[in-house]
Amino acid sequence: MSNNNKVLVPQAKEGLNKFKMESAAEVGVTLKDGYNGDLTAREAGSIGGNMVKKMVEAYEKGL
Repeated sequence: MSNNNKVLVPQAKEGLNKFKMESAAEVGVTLKDGYNGDLTAREAGSIGGNMVKKMVEAYEKGL
């Protein structure tokens, strides 16, 4: 299985990983460094959903 997600700004990769870890902690999901293929779809979705929610809030504050 290949990962097709590409970071458009390579320097942002560390920040995105930190953001993902913070979002996971907020929704109560424990992530480990590296591969997290043992997560359920619900857990992964809650992390991604929380990240999107925060990005939308940050965008709206900037308007």
